[in-house]
Amino acid sequence: MQSSEIANVFQKAVTLHQQGQLAQAERSYHAVLRQAPNHAGAQRLLGLIECQRGNFAAAVQLIGQALKLNPKDESAHSLIAYALLELNRYEEALAGCDRALAIKPRIPEALNNRGLALLGLTRCGEALASFDRALAIAPNFPEALSNRGNALLQLARYEEALASCDRALAIRPDYAEALNNRGLALLGLARHREALVSYDRALAVRPDYAEALSNRGNVLLGLRRYEEALASNGRALAVNPDHPGALNNRGNVLLELRRHEEAAKDFERLVAVKPDWEYAQGNMLHSQLHCGDWKDYSRRVELIVKDVIAGKRVAHPFIFLSISESSRDQLQCARTFAQERYAASAQALWKGERYQHDRIRVAYLSADFHRHPVAYLMAGLFEAHDKSRFEITAISFGPDTKDDMRTRLENSFDHFIDVSSKSDRDVALLLKDLEIDIALDLKGYTDRGRTGILAFRAAPIQVNFLGYPGTMGVDYIDYVLADRFVIPKDEHSFYAEKVAYLPDTYQPNDSKRRISEHTPTRADAGLPETGFVFCSFNDSHKITPPVFDVWMRLLDQVAGSVLWLLGDNAVAVRNLRHNAERRGVAPDRLLFAPRVNLEDHLARHRLAGFFLDTLPYNAHTTASDALWAGLPVVTCVGSSFAGRVAGSLLSAVGLPELITDNLEDYEALALKLARDKHLLAAIKTKLAQNRETFPLFDTDRFRRHIESAYETMWERYQRDEPPTSFTVAPK
Repeated sequence: MQSSEIANVFQKAVTLHQQGQLAQAERSYHAVLRQAPNHAGAQRLLGLIECQRGNFAAAVQLIGQALKLNPKDESAHSLIAYALLELNRYEEALAGCDRALAIKPRIPEALNNRGLALLGLTRCGEALASFDRALAIAPNFPEALSNRGNALLQLARYEEALASCDRALAIRPDYAEALNNRGLALLGLARHREALVSYDRALAVRPDYAEALSNRGNVLLGLRRYEEALASNGRALAVNPDHPGALNNRGNVLLELRRHEEAAKDFERLVAVKPDWEYAQGNMLHSQLHCGDWKDYSRRVELIVKDVIAGKRVAHPFIFLSISESSRDQLQCARTFAQERYAASAQALWKGERYQHDRIRVAYLSADFHRHPVAYLMAGLFEAHDKSRFEITAISFGPDTKDDMRTRLENSFDHFIDVSSKSDRDVALLLKDLEIDIALDLKGYTDRGRTGILAFRAAPIQVNFLGYPGTMGVDYIDYVLADRFVIPKDEHSFYAEKVAYLPDTYQPNDSKRRISEHTPTRADAGLPETGFVFCSFNDSHKITPPVFDVWMRLLDQVAGSVLWLLGDNAVAVRNLRHNAERRGVAPDRLLFAPRVNLEDHLARHRLAGFFLDTLPYNAHTTASDALWAGLPVVTCVGSSFAGRVAGSLLSAVGLPELITDNLEDYEALALKLARDKHLLAAIKTKLAQNRETFPLFDTDRFRRHIESAYETMWERYQRDEPPTSFTVAPK
C-alpha cells in the first residue's frame, strides 16, 4: 500500500472515529498499522478509543507505544496523562502533562489535567495555579472552571468555588460535574437547601451520577433527613457498589441513626475498597467500638496511631481520643485534621482593634443549646453570670428543639442568636459586627462542631472550652480552659493553645439539676434483689478490652455481683455479653439500663454500689451525674485530657482516694470497695457531705473563677500583650 493510500485509510478511520463508530475506526487503525507499523498517530488514536471505552490500562500501553515512535507528540503525552489520571496514578499523570507542556506550553487541556493530577496529590494550591493558567489561555473552558471550583473547595474557599462553578454553568448550563461542585460549595457555606437543588439539577442531567447521588445524601444528612440520605447513598451504591464516597457518607448517616453495626459494615467495605480513604480506618474502629466488636482491636489501634504520627488523615480527632492516650499524638492528629478542614483564613476579620465597651462581650458558640450534656453542665453558669460586668451572647447553630432546656437557656443570655442557616463566614462576620471580645467554642471537634467560624478570626480572644477535651491544634484559638489535673504543666507543649487554669476543676456544674424523689426498686430497674451492683453508664464506644477484662475479673471475684451498663444499643448488648462469656462470665450478669429522662436516670444511680470508669476516655458528664446523685466513681488516670477528667472531678469533690494510676490499682480498689461495705458506706457518706461544701457543684464559685479568667484574657488583650498561660487565684 502506497503512503497516499495509507493516509487515505487513516483519514477514513479518523472520520469514523469522529462519528462515534469506534469498532469500524479501530479496524481501520489496525489496517494502517499492518501496512505502517510505525504509524504513531494510529497507535495514539487506538489508545484514545480504549480511553473512550474506559479501558485505561490498555490505553496507557497503546499510547506508550505511540510515544516510543514519536516522543515529541504533545497530544500523546496529554492523552496518556488523562488515562493515568483515571487510574489514579497521579505522579505519572503529572509527569505526562509536564512533558506535553514542555513541548507546547499553551495547551489548556494539558494544564487542566495537570491541575487534576495535583488535586489527586492534594497539592491544592498548585492545582489552582494550573487551572488559572489554563483559563488565562481559554477563559471559557468550562471543565477548567469547574475543576478550579473543586480546587477552591479543597482550600475551603467556598465563595470563590461557587463563583467559579457558576461561571462554568453560564457557559454550559447542563454541566453535571459543575452542578455537583456547586453543591459542594453551597454545602460548605451551610446553604443546604440550595445545595440540594444543585444536586437535583445534576441528577436531572445524569440520573446515574453516583458522585452527585452520594453528595446529595450528605446534604440530606446535614438537613437531618436521614431516611432520604440513606436512599440517596443507596442509589449511588446501586450504580457503583464500591463507590467510596457513598460508602463513607452512608456510614456517617448510619452512625447518626445509631445503627452502628450497619455503619461498621459500610466502613469495613470502604477500607477494603480504598484503604487510604480519609478517616475510614478511624471511623471503622469507632463504629466497631460502639458495637462492642473488638476483633483485631490491638492491631488496628497500633496501625492508626502509627499513621497519625506519620501525619496521615486516618482518624478524626474526637475518635482518636478513644484510641490514643498520648497528648503528643492527639496534637498531631488535630493539626493534620485542621490543616485539611479548618485552615486559618488568609484575611482575619479582626485586625487588632481595641473595643471599649461598658461590659466585656462574651459569646458562647454551640450546637447544644437544648437537652444535651453540655447544656446540663452549663445552664447554671449562663444564668449566674454577672451581667453588670459581662454581656453574654449565645451563638446557636444546632436544632431549635423547643424543649424546656432550650427555653431556659434562651432566657439566660443577654442575646440568643440562631445562626443555623448561616455560613461559617457569615457567623464570623456577625461576631465581628457585634464586637465580641471573647468567643468560646463549646463544640471543638465533636459532632456538629463548626471550627470554621473561628478560622476567620472574628474576635480578639478565642477559646476552646468544655466540649472537646483536647487541643484543637490551630493558632487562631488562643486559650484552652483547664485545671492542673487535666493538663499537667509538663504537657503544655502538646497544646496549640495557651492554658488558662481554673483553680478547682475545668468542668462547670449546675447546682439546680433536679433528681427524682422516687427511687425505683431493684426489680423496677431490672436488677436482682441481692448482689453487688457495679455500674458504668458510659457510652459503649468508651468500653475497651483492657478495662472490660478488669470488670470481668471483678465479677468473677465478687460472688453474685452484676455489671449495670447503658443499654440503648442492641448490638453492643449482644456483643458485650458474648465478650463476657468468652472471659468465663455468665452473660446474664451483664444488665442493661434503657434511656430515661435525666431526673429518673439520676435517681436510679442510688441502686448501684459505685461507678466504674473507662480508659483511655474517662466518664465526663456521666461522672458528674454519678457524683451529683451520690454514687462514688472509681477511676484510673490516663495521660491525656480525656483520660483525666474523672480524676479532676473527684479532686474537686474531695475524694482523691478514688483515683488510681494504673489498671492494677484500679482493680484492687474496686475489689476492696465491693467487699468492704463499711468502707463503701463511709465513702458515700463523705460524698454526700462534700457535695454541699466542696467546689465541684458550687456554680457561683465556678462563675467567679471563669469570669476572672475572662478578665485576665481581656486585660492582656487591652494591653496588646500576646496570650500566655496563667492560673486563676481561688475566690
